[in-house]
Amino acid sequence: MTTTQLTASQAPATANAVLRVPPASPAAAAAYFGAGLAFHADVSDVASALAAGGDPGFVVLDSRSTESWDQGHVPGAVHLPTALIPEQAEQLLDKSVPVITYCWGPGCNGATRAALALAELGYQVKEMLGGFEYWAREGFAFETWEGSAKRAADPLTAPVDSDDCGC
Repeated sequence: MTTTQLTASQAPATANAVLRVPPASPAAAAAYFGAGLAFHADVSDVASALAAGGDPGFVVLDSRSTESWDQGHVPGAVHLPTALIPEQAEQLLDKSVPVITYCWGPGCNGATRAALALAELGYQVKEMLGGFEYWAREGFAFETWEGSAKRAADPLTAPVDSDDCGC
């Protein structure tokens, strides 16, 4: 019997770096991943909900600086830099409407900090994974200080011949 045929209880404790710490139980995994979906929104899902027309049931918030906003932002997003959330959120946002925050991209935790600030003020909030970087990389239209713009979808981040990635 090869190691690929061994059951989990028979596998060596240090089979490889991936399995050195065994996977969580299915129940623990379901709880963890379910919780993740309560805190995060996918760029494609946000774009799809906005493109469907009508009220998507949430507002998108760009938490970056004015200079970054001018460089490009999600159409229809509210601009509220993270540092200004405590003093301006109540004038711009309705606490009964969930807020989807974003910042630059996966290498930036600005959207996380904005989501925390909003949650502490009593808002329902999710973070848009990938931020503005993946919005643009997935080929969705965006606005700049010069007007509307759009880039071709990056084949490493989005399907190029379909609107649906199948996830």
